[in-house]
Amino acid sequence: MAPKRGLSFGKNRGKGSCFPVLGFVLLCVLAPVVFFFGRGLYAADQDYGSAFPSRQVSKQREWRALQDLKSHFSKEVFDVIVSSTNDLGPLSLDNIRKNLSASWRVVGSQTSSPRYELNQPTMHVIQEKTKVKEGRTSVGLAKRTDNAAQQSRRQLIEKRREKRAADLVKLDNEAIAKLENTAIERSKSVESAVLGKYSIWRKEIENENADSTVRLMRDQNIMARVYLSIAKMKNKLELYQELQSWLKESQRALGDTISDADLQHSSHEKIKALGQVLSKAREQLYDCKLVTGKLRAMLQTADEQVRSLKKQSTFLSQLAAKTIPNGIHCLSMRLTIDYYLLPPEKRKFPGSENLGNPSLYHYALFSDNVLAASVVVNSTITNAKDPSKHVFHLVTDKLNFGAMNMWFLLNPPGQATIHVENVDDFKWLNSSYCPVLRQLESSTMKEYYFKAGHPTTLSSSASNLKYRNPKYLSMLNHLRFYLPQVYPKLDKILFLDDDIVVQKDLTGLWDVDLNGKVNGAVETCGESFHRFDKYLNFSNPHIARNFDPNACGWAYGMNIFDLKEWKKKDITGIYHKWQNMNEDRVLWKLGTLPPGLITFYGLTHPLNKAWHVLGLGYNPSVDRSEIENAAVVHFNGNMKPWLEIAMTKYRSYWTKYVKYNHPYLRNCKLNEHS
Repeated sequence: MAPKRGLSFGKNRGKGSCFPVLGFVLLCVLAPVVFFFGRGLYAADQDYGSAFPSRQVSKQREWRALQDLKSHFSKEVFDVIVSSTNDLGPLSLDNIRKNLSASWRVVGSQTSSPRYELNQPTMHVIQEKTKVKEGRTSVGLAKRTDNAAQQSRRQLIEKRREKRAADLVKLDNEAIAKLENTAIERSKSVESAVLGKYSIWRKEIENENADSTVRLMRDQNIMARVYLSIAKMKNKLELYQELQSWLKESQRALGDTISDADLQHSSHEKIKALGQVLSKAREQLYDCKLVTGKLRAMLQTADEQVRSLKKQSTFLSQLAAKTIPNGIHCLSMRLTIDYYLLPPEKRKFPGSENLGNPSLYHYALFSDNVLAASVVVNSTITNAKDPSKHVFHLVTDKLNFGAMNMWFLLNPPGQATIHVENVDDFKWLNSSYCPVLRQLESSTMKEYYFKAGHPTTLSSSASNLKYRNPKYLSMLNHLRFYLPQVYPKLDKILFLDDDIVVQKDLTGLWDVDLNGKVNGAVETCGESFHRFDKYLNFSNPHIARNFDPNACGWAYGMNIFDLKEWKKKDITGIYHKWQNMNEDRVLWKLGTLPPGLITFYGLTHPLNKAWHVLGLGYNPSVDRSEIENAAVVHFNGNMKPWLEIAMTKYRSYWTKYVKYNHPYLRNCKLNEHS
């Protein structure tokens, strides 16, 4: 037989608590009628059999209707109808589902038709109502029933609120746990990618990275310092002394070591001993918040130290780039003394007739560094197909004039011609003709360079220090804008900086068609880097009106100049015009590249990049194949190859052309590793 379907109340479902389907239908049909009588029906029902009030005729009609209804339903069902009407309004199936949704649940059956049952608290309310004795007064009974129903509803609401709160807490806990798990996964990926697979407390053999022992020792030292601080704070003196002792041993064994191969054999024993002490400290002192706080404080302190050291490093690197090593200074002094000890007739170079011959290959080299100039000349001659056709015009200052002459007298460039001049002998190069000389002699420029209280002096910032390089005070740096005046008989000349190395024959540059341009140079821009807006002040209307901020920059250091076109276009006059406008340094900072970009704007022919590769003085990632294939490599930047701060990976390209076995270099203790 199919099971019976109907309303089941709480746990008391069964034969005694079920009423027929017809009763349920009548309940739904007659509920609005019950609601029409209002809350007074319940009171009237409880007074059934007592003296009936005679004040209102309508009450009599209501009472008769009630008697008719009660003849169709049992007492229990009728109480349910009245109670539901009092609390929830008209008793309908939709209204019950809407207002008591949490108290109803579908009871599965063998058929597809569901049964609905009320939960236990609702049944409790109904049972409480049915237990009321008929002998009590109608007012008292109604009040008591209302209080019980309301109390039950409040309890039900409270339970629902508690359930919702528990669900929210559960969701919150799940979200926190999810975030924590995500953070743990991220930390695992960082640990494996950056730190390697090892632990502070034990080494993991699987996939062990190179030099992981050194990193393990460093991490042990960090944790030892953390527990030292905590042990001192908690007055654990014995543990404090033990940690301090083994930390010193570990630091002594580690020293400045950066690879496992450099560690001593006893280091592993010290790692083991310190690890045991750390395990003991962890058992006695570990507190997550305290350890985290200590590590965070150490991290902040280390970060501040790094920033401070970076500033010092920038300042010192700028300072080191301006200094002359003791060995080179010694070389210059010894050569100068010996030069002036020579008789005048032995101070002359052969081949003076070649100096004005336009059919030969002429080079302009302006330098005050004897060793650097020797590398430029030596590397050029070594790689030249016919050295006899090469002529070097070397200009230096008064201090190094004797040293330059003496070096090349002792070390002549084979069949090539060389000539050394003193820039101070160019009497036409004076402040009345040259704007930069006039500016260098002005009081404002002297204040800019030498007054300690000036807002842009050396002490103000390391970034401004690079603009105070002594080379900017020397006319050797600006002589490149006067090539036709220095060499009036020449048609073309190749300008070389003293920090370059020549690796191939350069005679092909004289055959490059410049297409009517004055300057042949390798362009340096890539995307937005090394374009005009990097060097010039485009907030100034003179710059913004005359130049394109995205125009491509080019490199000084190896430039082929057409001196005939130079004279036609009055390049020196253009340079003078812009240099006069920049007296207050509002168009560009000090230097020769910005005025060069302005002066040769629209007059520069781009050369093949293989002629000139730059960056060996600042860029550690220059492609080695580009260096090997380049005709000229340029050590532009602070890390010059003759300085201690030079990059080791590039230094051999320069040192191969230095004669370290020369007596003067040995006497001045100049060697390949100095």
